[in-house]
Amino acid sequence: MNSIAKSYRGLSIIMVVNADRIFTLATMAAGLLAGAFLGTQFLGH
Repeated sequence: MNSIAKSYRGLSIIMVVNADRIFTLATMAAGLLAGAFLGTQFLGH
């Protein structure tokens, strides 16, 4: 039972790290898309 509890704790840490990485990538993608949109609006292209 102790082994299951330790592996669950390790799995939850991995999920937290991956969720943070996904959030970071999504934020970067949203920033790039917003920059591209604003750039095309200001340049009138």
